[in-house]
Amino acid sequence: MADEEDEAGYEDDLDDGAGGVDASGHGKRKRLFSKELRCMMYGFGDDQNPYTESVDILEDLVIEFITEMTHKAMSIGRQGRVQVEDIVFLIRKDPRKFARVKDLLTMNEELKRARKAFDEANYGS
Repeated sequence: MADEEDEAGYEDDLDDGAGGVDASGHGKRKRLFSKELRCMMYGFGDDQNPYTESVDILEDLVIEFITEMTHKAMSIGRQGRVQVEDIVFLIRKDPRKFARVKDLLTMNEELKRARKAFDEANYGS
């Protein structure tokens, strides 16, 4: 478990006078998924407060994956647009990802139907 002193020291290590640019050439960007990743890491058996460095590395991997998938999806199908079918096409050869996406899409459709039925029951159409 990382304590506050370690985190402060890590922040100082990153600030090497490079103008907010880390060794990989990227600027210090706002962490978009830190909270969610911490919860996921805890759910998968990590400490309740995982090291900030671990979360940052995982977030970099997630952002890299999303960026690559988005670029690939934009290059197939309708140029410059990302559609659900493009993502499904890209992951079709990975059985775990494909099954998960199919489950999520099915659940999304079920939720839409349930909301519609609920609204019709309450507000009458």
